[in-house]
Amino acid sequence: MLLRNCLFENSRGKNSTRRLLGLFLLLSLAPAGAQALTPAHYLSLSDVGRLQNLLSQQFTDLESAYYSVVGLTKLGATVPDHKGVCQFLKSQLDPTSIDSLFFAAETSRAISGCEIPVSNETRDILLAAVSEDSTMTQIHRAVSTLSSLGLPLASQEVVGALTGRINKEDNVMAITLALQTAARLSQQADLGGILEEIEDLTARLDDLGGIYLQFEEGLEATAVFVTAAYSLSDHVDMEPPLKEDQVIQLVNSIFSKKSWDSLAEAFSVASAADALSNNRFHVPVIVSAQGPATVSHSQPTLQLLVTDVMSQPLTSANVLVESARTFTVLLLFFFSGVFELNFMSNQPASGYYQFTVAVTGDSRLVANHVELKVKVSTEVAVTNMDLSVVDKDQSIGTKTSRVDYPSKSKSPFTADSHQNFAMSFQLVDVNTGVELTPHQTFVRLHNQKTGQEVVFVAEPDSKNLYKFELDTAERKSEFDSISGTYSLYLIVGDATLENPILWNVADVILKFVDEEAPATIQPKTLYVPKPEIQHLFREPEKKPPTVVSNTFTALILSPFLLLLILWFKLGANISNFSFSPSTILFHVGHAALLGLMYVYWTHLNMFQTLKYLAIIGGVTFLAGNRMLAQKAVKRYVSRWCRAQMVPRESLIPERKPSPLSEYEDSDALRPLVSSYP
Repeated sequence: MLLRNCLFENSRGKNSTRRLLGLFLLLSLAPAGAQALTPAHYLSLSDVGRLQNLLSQQFTDLESAYYSVVGLTKLGATVPDHKGVCQFLKSQLDPTSIDSLFFAAETSRAISGCEIPVSNETRDILLAAVSEDSTMTQIHRAVSTLSSLGLPLASQEVVGALTGRINKEDNVMAITLALQTAARLSQQADLGGILEEIEDLTARLDDLGGIYLQFEEGLEATAVFVTAAYSLSDHVDMEPPLKEDQVIQLVNSIFSKKSWDSLAEAFSVASAADALSNNRFHVPVIVSAQGPATVSHSQPTLQLLVTDVMSQPLTSANVLVESARTFTVLLLFFFSGVFELNFMSNQPASGYYQFTVAVTGDSRLVANHVELKVKVSTEVAVTNMDLSVVDKDQSIGTKTSRVDYPSKSKSPFTADSHQNFAMSFQLVDVNTGVELTPHQTFVRLHNQKTGQEVVFVAEPDSKNLYKFELDTAERKSEFDSISGTYSLYLIVGDATLENPILWNVADVILKFVDEEAPATIQPKTLYVPKPEIQHLFREPEKKPPTVVSNTFTALILSPFLLLLILWFKLGANISNFSFSPSTILFHVGHAALLGLMYVYWTHLNMFQTLKYLAIIGGVTFLAGNRMLAQKAVKRYVSRWCRAQMVPRESLIPERKPSPLSEYEDSDALRPLVSSYP
């Protein structure tokens, strides 16, 4: 396969457009192959505008002033009222606070003509903070303040403090601050150990589906890491250990979020965008179509934007078309980043095409091989529209009428059950005359009286000639055998057509067999609510006769009636009822349980009943236990009292004859016998 490339370089003239050196490209259709990962998210011009609006809010303290002023500077925006900002910094400055000094010094560095006064005491406070005993945040802010104010600093001592602190604060934010701090030190210092932390942090990144790469700490930590990594790498002039795909994944992760929760988060995104656009090693390329990716004979060129992640043009870029379907000629508009590709010079057929471009001209460019998709649109016309009514037994010759698009046939066509209505036509490209086969080609018949519509699909033959034939005898069920005048429409549609067609071609009178026609014509409408379905419940069973119900009720109440009769006849032992609290509570609880059963039957469900049953049953159980215990004690005491009233002799058990019984009458043993119980 012969492959020639078109290379276009930047023009250096002002206010002019210049056709650049180009070779015509004869290429075969390049299907999508294994493509390198390209950025799916970046800061569009509208995103940059919203980011600037967020950072332009009125600041209330030194921290918000730092985020706003420095963040706007990172985006390349103008900071208004430098003098007013400087006065605000000086009025809010606390010379004894490292945080206050850091925010004021960094902000004053971003504007012109603003100097922060520094005393010896302030310098001593900053130098004292550069210690392994200080937190990483304090070390970073102290070193950054000393650097911004131009004060002398022992870089190697700072390296020692950072190294010792990393061993104590082994987390992402602490190590990232160490990278940012090292970027402010002298290049003669031994920064190799800290530089290696970039690779260690890269290993901690989480890969999400091969598209995103981020820390679990969130967006801000990821963006600050990117800023710190490129800042330190630029400082020591050593490429960071990041692969091209990892850079693109970081870009997708940082710029996928289009709304930011705080000034700090917005500032981190702005800083990362600046670092990815202005570093010595990796500059991601964004290639996108300006407007819809559609070309046609009226708009033959496709405009491509070649920018960085902040949608700023890459003025030094060259565009190399690597694969396409047709001849292409590119024009570059100087200082606009817009490249024009002429797709229509070779009259391509309508459809979708894929092509690949390579952006060159800078060794730093990342993701510079981009696959794009373009739609070639055209206009369609209907030709050779022939209408005829064919007799089935061929007893009458066929008469064909031709109708020119977009006119309507002057006379209607009539077809009955012995005839077929036929239509044939072709669809061609208006610009090239090439025959087309759009995705959607329909024939619609609309009853002018009832509004009924019947739609048929028109299919092309091997010569791309569309034919449609209606057999009224076989198709009568689709028309519900409703005779009348039908409007014949041709519908043509496709995503690549600029002029979809809805053409009222002619009127057709269809006559069906009279005896098969329904007595009452009811038009069939597909898009109306269907009648509501009324659900019919099962009819309840008939109630039993009143005599049966009354008899059953009497049988249920008969035991209670018998109880009342026996009470009146024999008497009830009411005098033995105890009015102690436990007895009363037990009987009340028992009555409550019976009442609960009734309420369960009428109002409650099982779960509600169980809840109340647990409460009432528990109280009734305890009260009943107490009542029965009292009755048992009372019964025992009653028996003991009756035992005390029995004669003493009856309580002496019968004893066996004693061997000494023969001596019972003797006077010697009388005292012993009398003392025996």
